[in-house]
Amino acid sequence: MKIYTQEILLPLLKSKNIRLFIKRIDQNHSIASGNKLYKLKYNFIEAKNQNTKIILTFGGAYSNHIAATAYLAKEHGFKSIGIIRGEQQSNLNPTIKFAEYQGMEIHYLNRNDYRLKENLFFLKKLYKKFGKFYLIPEGGTNNLAIKGTSEILDSNDIHDFICCPVGTGGTISGIINSVAQNQMVLGFPVIKGDCGLKDSISHWTGKTNYELISDYHFGGYAKINNQLVDFIKDFNLLQKVPLDAIYTGKMMFGVIDLVIKDRFPVNSSILAIHTGGLQGNIGINERFSLNLPIN
Repeated sequence: MKIYTQEILLPLLKSKNIRLFIKRIDQNHSIASGNKLYKLKYNFIEAKNQNTKIILTFGGAYSNHIAATAYLAKEHGFKSIGIIRGEQQSNLNPTIKFAEYQGMEIHYLNRNDYRLKENLFFLKKLYKKFGKFYLIPEGGTNNLAIKGTSEILDSNDIHDFICCPVGTGGTISGIINSVAQNQMVLGFPVIKGDCGLKDSISHWTGKTNYELISDYHFGGYAKINNQLVDFIKDFNLLQKVPLDAIYTGKMMFGVIDLVIKDRFPVNSSILAIHTGGLQGNIGINERFSLNLPIN
């Protein structure tokens, strides 16, 4: 699918002499869209090069990464295994249902054991249980993912500020690596607390022209409130751009709020990255009896 950039038109922006654009990488694939396609691109190439038949990865119950990995694994002829954080629920949420429909074998870990996901002894136990597999970390973030996400921006993306939501730090790291020195990258973490994000980003990039803005997580991962819900609905109504409640909704709320607070200089050009994740709204809608946009 063609990726396009859309200007956001609001009286607020005009009054501040600021231009805001949103890059719709959520349109790059009909199912496994957004940043996940970039993060998984080179990982699947490497898995094929290693003649691996099984992809194993980690994620939460509403994880976009789990859904995308399950779909692409089936598409590329791999068996997939998803290790899910938390206890199995009596009713499967839409994300897990989708992953299982794609053929992903789902296993649950309590939160204490899940923290061992990078422990070598723990991983050896998984190899013993499942046989040889190609490991993709939680959220898909590794060297090959950074290589992929560095391709999100192109030569037309010469804006003063580049904004993106932040989960594990893989997407923002690739973007930081690809921007010019006179551009500033603003990351909007969706997880409450530092969670080692700064260290992770420093591991993937040596550049420093970025800032993490941690005021818009709305209580933590997959946490929402009425203010966020109303913003997403209004934004979709006015701009015809659907936002997810876990990532892009929080980022766009933050960007608009920073414009209100005069965080951006006059005549600034801002590019926000729509990282996809709209499948997550299906689970949010079911969980909270809402009707957020899903496409």
